[in-house]
Amino acid sequence: MYRFLLTPRWWGINVFVLLAIPFCVFMGSWQLSRFESRVDDSRVAKERAEAARTDPARPLAELLPVDKATAGKQVTASGRYAGQLVVPDREVDGRSGFYVLGLLRTDGGEVLPVVRGWLPGGPEGAKIPAAPAGEVTVTGALQASEQPGDNGVSARGGLPDGQTAAISAASLVNLVPYDVYDAWVTLATADRGMTTVPAGTTPGTGLDLKAFQNLGYTGEWFVFAGFVVFMWFRLLRREVEFARDAALGIAPAESPAPAVMTTATAVPEKAQDEAQDEASTPVR
Repeated sequence: MYRFLLTPRWWGINVFVLLAIPFCVFMGSWQLSRFESRVDDSRVAKERAEAARTDPARPLAELLPVDKATAGKQVTASGRYAGQLVVPDREVDGRSGFYVLGLLRTDGGEVLPVVRGWLPGGPEGAKIPAAPAGEVTVTGALQASEQPGDNGVSARGGLPDGQTAAISAASLVNLVPYDVYDAWVTLATADRGMTTVPAGTTPGTGLDLKAFQNLGYTGEWFVFAGFVVFMWFRLLRREVEFARDAALGIAPAESPAPAVMTTATAVPEKAQDEAQDEASTPVR
């Protein structure tokens, strides 16, 4: 009854199933490992953020370039403010406002973006405290450059002069006539009149939408594997039932002939002969 499994068609079906199931299981396991890795990164990032609050501040040069291990640590930098910008559409404690971004030109000539604080509302017409004059030393949490679209960072362009959507060297290169560090600092204590901006999570270490996408893809791949098994058993059951019916004479062993052929063979031979005789009789 199961001899049909040795036919070329079923050989192809079986080979496909034997390859598809391990592939789906592998891809599902890989997506699950990606989700677990993001969960671990989020936990480690929170632990580092808690530890960074009590660790002594270190010079900026010792913690560059910014990575997962150094992001959030306390740093110090000295220099003079060479101007400032505002970063609109930023929230603190659920309220909408904007960052005040000071451009600290260090002794090396490069500019370090420093978030001096946060103010509510829009920057248009707001009274923004001026940056301190003279040599200053700032202390705050080191942050990686922002990427538009990550952690609520706006990707819109066409902002008025004196505004930037993202805090990054790529965004500031056309706004600042100096080289810019590929990092920024949010002050541990905001300047007078402003609210302190808490350090954010490092991109790729939080339980964001991408992490839950990995979890969703995990489920999808395992569902695909189950669907392949279901379809194989369904095809097998149909073939077994067809073979059993054919053995009992309930259904033909081969596919039935077209209905046109059946109708033609149903005409009696005598009627066909009479029709031929009538066609051959001359008309008078």
